[in-house]
Amino acid sequence: MFVMPLLLMVAAWELCVRFFQVDARVFPSVASVFSAGAEALRDGTLIQHIGASLGRVVVGTTLAIVVSIPLGVAMGLNPVVSDFLSPLFRFFSVLAGIAWIPIATLWFGYGFGAITFVIFNAVFFVVTYNTLLGVASIPMPLRHAAASLGANGWTLLTQVILPGALPNIVTGIRTGLGFAWRGLIAAEMIATNVGLGYMLFLARDFYRTEVIVFGMIVIGLIWLVIDRLVLAPLERATIERWGLVRRA
Repeated sequence: MFVMPLLLMVAAWELCVRFFQVDARVFPSVASVFSAGAEALRDGTLIQHIGASLGRVVVGTTLAIVVSIPLGVAMGLNPVVSDFLSPLFRFFSVLAGIAWIPIATLWFGYGFGAITFVIFNAVFFVVTYNTLLGVASIPMPLRHAAASLGANGWTLLTQVILPGALPNIVTGIRTGLGFAWRGLIAAEMIATNVGLGYMLFLARDFYRTEVIVFGMIVIGLIWLVIDRLVLAPLERATIERWGLVRRA
């Protein structure tokens, strides 16, 4: 059921190209796209572009998670910190992602630093806000009960606060990675000479629409694999582990 809509889309694509006799420079046939993909696999450029893109996502997302979770916990536990930072987060949340590309290239130049910064911003605000929501959703009677049983600050944090907020944190990471993936492709079109976004941008200069469409397919398939095989099971397991839902 998951694959069927994708196969129907490919079939409709091929039928439309054949029926309307679409110029290949406007939109390619299925066969030419697969041929371009086979060529990219043979010469190794596809692996190079995928490796560069995934490496940037891993580094940028990791840095964002390391910074955002402690900050989100601090905002959730301390109303003063939350009230002070909330206006800033509301302001910068709409600027996260590709809006940072121009200034990122001025600060870090064209390359790894600028793209990592864009990914960091795409993930940071989403994870921080979801962490804040997760911490704030933990009932105060539960915290008081743990404290009355002798839980000190560290035990309360590691045994009550973080486990209770973890479902929101994982959801934030999943959402943030979606924003990061889109921001990555946009940044690679401008700020680097390797990566999936750059592959699309370079193909445009030579009117190779089959490479552009193939790159778009690769981008979508990689995200489907990451989301369905890694992020969705992690989110589901986290929710089931901490008792918010029961396994069917």
